[in-house]
Amino acid sequence: MMRRRTGFSLIELVMAMTIVVLLAALARPRLNRLTERSTIASMRADVRNLAVLEESYFYDHAVYTSDLGLLASRGFVGTLGVQLQIPEATNIGWSVSASHARTLQQCHLYVGSAAPVGTATEDGRVHCQ
Repeated sequence: MMRRRTGFSLIELVMAMTIVVLLAALARPRLNRLTERSTIASMRADVRNLAVLEESYFYDHAVYTSDLGLLASRGFVGTLGVQLQIPEATNIGWSVSASHARTLQQCHLYVGSAAPVGTATEDGRVHCQ
């Protein structure tokens, strides 16, 4: 009597694993680019939201603030992992830089007579690079 064999041979399993690994290797760079793009979009959104609250604070106090805590009390909630720094805030202008551990790129913005920060070259325009 012949016995019927069921299941996969070792060669078939190795070939299937090889195909899966190759497909994963091809998809990884695209996934990394998408992740970086979403991180940059989060940084850009945080800078824009911060700008709205800075203007609101200026309207009430006639001076910009570098205290993120004050802006948080006005409703600012940053994205998890995005680091914001306000190097200059006076009664004539302010600037901000945003960074994240997942990317080497940063976003910058300056408003008014504040010194341009990072790669920002145009007053009031968020620049990421």
